[in-house]
Amino acid sequence: MSTITEPRITQIGKELKGALVERIDRKLGDLTDIFHDKGALHQLPPDRVIYEVASYFPVQHDTEGGLFYGITYIHPGVVGNEYFMTKGHFHRVRNRGEYYFTMEGEGMLILMDEQRKTWAEKMYPGSVHYIPGHVAHRTANTGDTVLSFSAVWPSDAGHDYATISEDGFSKILVSQDGIPTLIDNR
Repeated sequence: MSTITEPRITQIGKELKGALVERIDRKLGDLTDIFHDKGALHQLPPDRVIYEVASYFPVQHDTEGGLFYGITYIHPGVVGNEYFMTKGHFHRVRNRGEYYFTMEGEGMLILMDEQRKTWAEKMYPGSVHYIPGHVAHRTANTGDTVLSFSAVWPSDAGHDYATISEDGFSKILVSQDGIPTLIDNR
């Protein structure tokens, strides 16, 4: 005899709901290593929330063959001429890929391979982005409203934030005359 059960989580619109949903927020004070204009950075309150993440982890971390699901919400804003963005990371297990699905807002997915070649893809409602293994990634909100996107990644991928914290991306995304532009990271 089979049993019918309710899902452990639900997605209602752009919100992930359920007792098993874990939530974190990243404040400006948590992101001081990613913005280059330190003068502009120190003019903003360190407790300002830059982005939030709601995640569902149905299996243990490092479980081979499992998948995780999450939604990220990046608020609009800039530090100097750099858009609000996520920390960025490689996967700890470098050959693991990931998918992003943009739900609302406008932004850029910034990608960098292990040879430090950096490029970006536009994010807009309905856009789907495949992030291959061995590629670091971060997202930036280039619009005037919240940028939200969902993500699916392997539960054994892990996150290597340290490499990006230490070395950064080879290019940064800035607003030049209101246009998102990748420039060399000097």
